[in-house]
Amino acid sequence: MCKLCETKPVYEFTNKRKVCKNCFVRYFQKKFLTTIRKFNMIKRGEIIGYKKGNSFRDIVLEDLLFMFSKNGMVEIVKIQKLDVRNQKSEIRSRKSDFKIAISSTIDSESDKIVHILIKGDSKNLKEIAPVDKKVIKPLYLFLDAEILLYAKIKKLKFKKEKEKKDKISKFIDELEKKHPEIKRAILNSYLELEK
Repeated sequence: MCKLCETKPVYEFTNKRKVCKNCFVRYFQKKFLTTIRKFNMIKRGEIIGYKKGNSFRDIVLEDLLFMFSKNGMVEIVKIQKLDVRNQKSEIRSRKSDFKIAISSTIDSESDKIVHILIKGDSKNLKEIAPVDKKVIKPLYLFLDAEILLYAKIKKLKFKKEKEKKDKISKFIDELEKKHPEIKRAILNSYLELEK
């Protein structure tokens, strides 16, 4: 049972705390706002661009950005092309206070970290940061499972996409099943190293 509402839970955290739909949505939205503040991602008056996508991550990012824009005094705009490495021309056509939000998560970022470390290409670790120049990652502290649940609770329409995973990615997923919080631990270790 959800401790606050004493109703049927939809999610259980690793500390065994259970939450109902309403409590989960409140937790999720609050964590989204906390992530933006923690990493100083968005300032008042900025324009935040995002690429409209069909994945559950993209749909949730869009939903949360528009929720934020209602109170955050920022403008949210769709952009045509989202090429994180070559977004400079897109940014130049806008004001200098233009940023691009992408839907990176704990799952995607921890996967990148492990791949980079195995390949021994530590120069690319800077790409993992929650804010990289004009690119921000507001879903940075969320697991894919949390994002998917939020999308389902809010009845957001998205396309299910089967992701191709190599052996390393499958290994990380199996580790997470046996040791929940391993992906979060990988990301937190990275953040500690970058301080």
